Formats: sequence, structure tokens, C-alpha cells
Amino acid sequence: MSDTPIVAEDAEAALHHVVVATAEHDERIDALLAARIAGASRGLVQRWIEDGAVTVGGVAVTKAGRRMKLGEEILVIVPEPEPIEVVPEDLPIRVLFDDAEIIVVDKAAGMVVHPAAGHPRGTLVNALLFHCRDLSGIGGALRPGIVHRLDKDTSGVMVVTKNDHAHAHIGAQFAAKSRGEPGGIVREYVGIAAPPPPRPSGTLRTLHARHPSDRKRFTTKGDHGKVAVTHYEIIQSLVGAALVKFKLETGRTHQIRVHAADAGWPLIGDQLYGKPPKALVDVAATLGRQALHARLLELEHPVTGERMRFESPLPADFAATLAALSPAGRP
Repeated sequence: MSDTPIVAEDAEAALHHVVVATAEHDERIDALLAARIAGASRGLVQRWIEDGAVTVGGVAVTKAGRRMKLGEEILVIVPEPEPIEVVPEDLPIRVLFDDAEIIVVDKAAGMVVHPAAGHPRGTLVNALLFHCRDLSGIGGALRPGIVHRLDKDTSGVMVVTKNDHAHAHIGAQFAAKSRGEPGGIVREYVGIAAPPPPRPSGTLRTLHARHPSDRKRFTTKGDHGKVAVTHYEIIQSLVGAALVKFKLETGRTHQIRVHAADAGWPLIGDQLYGKPPKALVDVAATLGRQALHARLLELEHPVTGERMRFESPLPADFAATLAALSPAGRP
């Protein structure tokens, strides 16, 4: 494969002109635009407002909760994103499975999945462009198909597609799971929560939306959003903490981290969503990331239909944290 840079696919700049209808009088502007503009969520509209891209009558909107009046004209100018060069890079990756349709990898903690502003190089996509010599590409571009992501500091199993057919097939399995439909994709994670959950097992079923004041975070505590469902079970009691198995019924951004934190037992090392108990500050600092690992992925092969199961052992840093918190390893 050539080392010539390719350019990531970007959306075209868009202009939306919306006139408030009778039924929309007194509706919040973020809710109105999310309903009227295809592909827009309230969280995305709120970011547009923060960026000054939304005006009413020529005046920039500053509050997502602004109530609209009949006949008011809203103009949304979404700027064209800057293209990001995606360069093949010879980076170490652990491959669990590789054929002409998909590649399954064991992603290391600290590796960003996809190039973005601030992370144009050193990502999993950069590594896959170098490693995969049989990409037929997605949507006409020579690039691997990302159908799901793991957070930068979450380790574990990921599947990536190599062509349009596989991308559509695997993507449909993930979409069905996100709608809460049975079967298809199975994903299990393990995490270390501190304090431990008050019950040995349970189900967290909430709404899931972007945080109203911090665009980097998500929350379950609002009155809107998408349904998120996480099943959990304590599999090992630790000192001031617990090793917890999580099984996703839906797939929302940061879902496990948000559910655990909002339930009152955040994951150790998760600096975005929680702080560890004082007694575990040093343990969290030594780990240096959230204690979350995608240990199992089960899916249907896009061509053969075979059920495939992939597992990842605990990485060394996670295992060391577990050992430090085990009753036998504490004074």
C-alpha cells in the first residue's frame, strides 16, 4: 500500500432556513431544530448555538432553551469541517482475526480510534491503513470502516470492516443492538467501580443525552435523550471497590461510564465522570485511565453468517490494579 496521504471523508457545509410553524410556537429552539433538520440531535444543535452558527432574525442565539414565536425565521450555517489527512502508520496492533471482510483487534488503552482534531496521527485507523493490504474501501474511499468505537482509554475487542458490504452488515447488527433488539451483537465489559454497587446485580435503564453545560460529557439525569440500558453483575469483591461485569443492551457514547457514575459508583480512574475515594487515589493515579475493558465481542460474520466470539484478556495495567485492590494484596 502506498504511503500517500488520503483525506478523510467530510460533510459539505450546510445552510438551513427554518420558519417557525403554528404547531411550533413556544417550542425550544434546540428541540425545534432537532426535529426539523435531518440527522441533527439536540446535543448537536446546542453545539451549533455555542459556536454562533444559529441566528434568529439576524441575531445570534445564545440559549438553547430560547422559546420560538410563530413566523420567526431561523438560519443555521454549519461550517464545512476541515479535512483531516489519514496517513498509513506502522503502529503495533494486536490482531485477533483477519479476513477479506473484517478485522478484529485488541485495542490498547491510550490509542484513539479515528483521526480527529488534535489526534491526526497515531490512531487505530492510521495503523489499519498500514496493516490491511486488502482494503476495498468504504463509500469509494480507501479506508477501514469504523462501525463502533472504544474510548481512547478503554482497552479491548473491536471489529472493523474492510468493504461496503461488511460495513452495512456489521453496522446493521450494531444498530439493532442500539435499538434494544435481541440477538446480533453481544458486548461484555469489565470495570472496577468504587465504591462497589449496592446490589450484586441489576439493570440500569435511563435516558442518555449530552450534558447541558459540558459538551465533553453525557448524562442520564435530564428529561430527554435516547434510551440506554446496561446490565451489571459484581464478579469479585475488592477492598473499597468491586470488579463488575457490564453487558450492553444499547450502545451510547460513554454509556457504561455514565451509568456507573450517575448510579453513585464511578469507575476508578475516570477523571471525566468521577473521583475515587481518598483511600484509592494512589491506585487510580497509578492506573492513569478509567478501569474499563471490552473483554468480549460476539457477532455474525457478514458473508458466512457464522457466529463468531472474540475475547481479550485483562491488560497488564488493569490486572495490576485488580491485584492491588484484592483482599489478599492489601495490608
